[in-house]
Amino acid sequence: MNQYTKSTWRLIEHNPAEGAWNMAVDEAILESVYSGESLPTLRLYAWEPACLSLGHAQPFVEVNQEALEAEGWDVVRRPTGGRAILHVDELTYSVIASLSEPRVQGGVLESYLQLSNALLQVLRLLKLNPQANEKKVEKSQKQNPVCFEVPSNYEITVNGKKLIGSAQARRKEGLLQHGALPLFGDLTRIITALRFNSEHEKTNARARLVEHATTVEKELGEIIDWKQASSAFRQAFADTLNLNFQSEDLSEKEKKRALELMAVKYSNAEWTERI
Repeated sequence: MNQYTKSTWRLIEHNPAEGAWNMAVDEAILESVYSGESLPTLRLYAWEPACLSLGHAQPFVEVNQEALEAEGWDVVRRPTGGRAILHVDELTYSVIASLSEPRVQGGVLESYLQLSNALLQVLRLLKLNPQANEKKVEKSQKQNPVCFEVPSNYEITVNGKKLIGSAQARRKEGLLQHGALPLFGDLTRIITALRFNSEHEKTNARARLVEHATTVEKELGEIIDWKQASSAFRQAFADTLNLNFQSEDLSEKEKKRALELMAVKYSNAEWTERI
């Protein structure tokens, strides 16, 4: 028997968009949800062009701007913590809910654990065998610039390699958790987008990333596309968290607020390069 009473959440599936817009939309939804104007929301999206996202407190000096320009990749600073992710060939999810929502109640770890049950089921529906692992993270590991190379205190792995990276932020009475599921492609592309003190350090970072992280394609031996992955997210969250989904788009107020946040924050160098 499901531990949660049946509830209705909003489901938003967005076409690929630039990084500044994606982050602005997540924050606009957060404001709308904690003010009570919108239902709790599961948003599924992607990025175009590829975008390097930095954690809220990650130094901008770690970014190789020349390489980003050469590749045609964007850069954005997330409202959440963690380290850098190169968003390409992936499905990104965000969960936005008020802190009174039973499915996210408690502290950061407690709410993450509840949502991780749905994330584990996503991977099972994709015919993977995920594990949820508790790990003690050393201080030296936390200083690493690459998100998928760094273990978290509680992470989702397949065959011992990290597959879903998530981060969380709280504003007033609302929670935003978003994360990335790499579907296919070369995870080590992110190394190009970051600065290292030497070629030796860069080579080691690339090797560690291959050792510690993976994609759905690598584990299944076939490519799962975004639509297949989004279907698994919808089913897993509905079944695991006992939800009905109401498919909608952003409200007009959310769209307007996202445009404001994009202009003053997420596409603004004062925010992106502030640290």
